[in-house]
Amino acid sequence: MAELLLMASVFAASFAVGYLLISRVPPRLHTPLMSMTNAVSAVTILGGILLFAGEMTVGQKAFGAVAIALAAFNAVGGFTITDRMLRMFHRHHG
Repeated sequence: MAELLLMASVFAASFAVGYLLISRVPPRLHTPLMSMTNAVSAVTILGGILLFAGEMTVGQKAFGAVAIALAAFNAVGGFTITDRMLRMFHRHHG
């Protein structure tokens, strides 16, 4: 139980710090920031997959599956938004 409380505390603290930092990023730096968060999501996915190699309880597997799914959703969405933003800077010929 103590481990779960520690993990939940770390998650809550990282969420708060991340929100505060990202909310202060100027729009000009949004694309590089999205690229970095895509890389972090990819590392999260790989870490989650590696965790499935060991023995886990059903609850741990459920949390791991949710973490992988959310990180994958974030990575795909981030690449989609980054691509859309970069297309805004292409010159249209015609």
